[in-house]
Amino acid sequence: MQSNYARTENMNPDEKFRAVANLKQNLEDNFISLGQLLSEIKRSKLYRMKGYEAFRDFVEEEYQLSSSLASKLVQVFDTFIEEMDVDEGTIKDIGFDRLQMIRPLVAKADWQVRDEWVELAGEMPTKDLREHIKEIRKKEKEENLDLKKVFTDQYLERMTAILNCSRTELNFKLALYFQDADPEAVKQVVRERQRRFESETAKEDNN
Repeated sequence: MQSNYARTENMNPDEKFRAVANLKQNLEDNFISLGQLLSEIKRSKLYRMKGYEAFRDFVEEEYQLSSSLASKLVQVFDTFIEEMDVDEGTIKDIGFDRLQMIRPLVAKADWQVRDEWVELAGEMPTKDLREHIKEIRKKEKEENLDLKKVFTDQYLERMTAILNCSRTELNFKLALYFQDADPEAVKQVVRERQRRFESETAKEDNN
């Protein structure tokens, strides 16, 4: 990958812009170099030289490239080349489709698990990998729901004991409590506490 870095470092902005236009004609073969150039353009805000305030507008207007696809190209390059330093041959063998499939899972994993995902993506056909990821996400969702259910049950049990009432009666009492509350304030508190709950849960899962 070193030769690619040297080649782009010696390019001026106009050469980079032209290179993007040429590389996008064959995205499947050029996604590494294309991701590298777009990453550099985005990071350095070179798109402003073309009169654009946002990277999204730049790629859509100049190259008829969706901002979603451009972002995925950048993310794949930044994650697997810049951060993980996976060799170019392995990256090409896995391909763009499978790399973008595992990237969200790789991004939140520790280094050992990251390497395992790259190895798995290199071994499994796209269809099998997609099904495998779907099963993992389903399991994570079920585990998350289980934790929320435990939290909710514990809270309801504590509140019915404090107010000395049934769960049905508890709903009525909570409605009385919240009827004059500021909706925006309630939403803000709920968002903050849910974010904290999910963050703490994720930390426990990683330990």
